[in-house]
Amino acid sequence: MLPRGFDAADPLGNALLGLHLLLAVAWVTGGVLQLIPDIRRSSPAFHRWNGRMYIGFAAMLASGGLWLVWVRGGVAGDLTQHLAISINALLILGCSAMAWRAARSRRFSDHQRWALRLFVVASGVWFFRVGLMAWLAVHRRPVGFDAATFQGPFLTLLAFGAYVVLPLALMQLYLNAKDRGGAVARFGVAAALSMVTLAICGGTFAAAMGLWLPRMSL
Repeated sequence: MLPRGFDAADPLGNALLGLHLLLAVAWVTGGVLQLIPDIRRSSPAFHRWNGRMYIGFAAMLASGGLWLVWVRGGVAGDLTQHLAISINALLILGCSAMAWRAARSRRFSDHQRWALRLFVVASGVWFFRVGLMAWLAVHRRPVGFDAATFQGPFLTLLAFGAYVVLPLALMQLYLNAKDRGGAVARFGVAAALSMVTLAICGGTFAAAMGLWLPRMSL
């Protein structure tokens, strides 16, 4: 669902949008494969080549996202939301560069951490959508924003939370607990991640039932 999806008067824009969405599917699939330890251990060559595509696709998606926001006008919301998406794109490019640099320098521990950060920041669009649907499922109506204009304080907070702050903050908490956290710290991080996972699952179900499946059946 886009404010400007297919446009018969803009064939080039349609093609670039379609490429952007296709790359998103390929990136998610490749990213999940990169996270599986058995694949990393048993197929290092596949991990390396898939990682190159994973980083390259992420950079292309970030660039395409900036084009959609500032050139084509294919993203709803106000200036604050557009700024949050743009910061997210810059974070994707930065994490991509750091993950690539660490791999080239054979600093594999640093490479893994930057690749994980890349995965969560590049998933910001997903977090925003399912976070919004979870909010609507709880309240049963738009609260904190105007549905007609898709603007309001809640959407501004959600945009900066989903695109910029929360994914990286939770990832850093996880890494800190893994490195030097005691039992209490690890339990706390596990509890926080469990709550976020439940919210994502609820938002995904709400999005599927309220947004995606009804339109797929048309």
